[in-house]
Amino acid sequence: MNRDVFEGQWKQMRGQVKEWWGKLTDDDLDRAAGKSEQLIGLLQEKYGYTRERAEEEFDRRLKEHEGRP
Repeated sequence: MNRDVFEGQWKQMRGQVKEWWGKLTDDDLDRAAGKSEQLIGLLQEKYGYTRERAEEEFDRRLKEHEGRP
């Protein structure tokens, strides 16, 4: 799944995102509004990730989700 598909499926994936990154609040998810760049920024802010680490984590989770039955 690429980032554009993620944005299109945001409403369906919002709960999954909250499970992946429990430090993100509903307000944070509202702010991200399905925008991958916003979510990556929130991961940096909440988890102290570097930009590169946040992008890697985001991409890894999307690949995991895509591989689920």
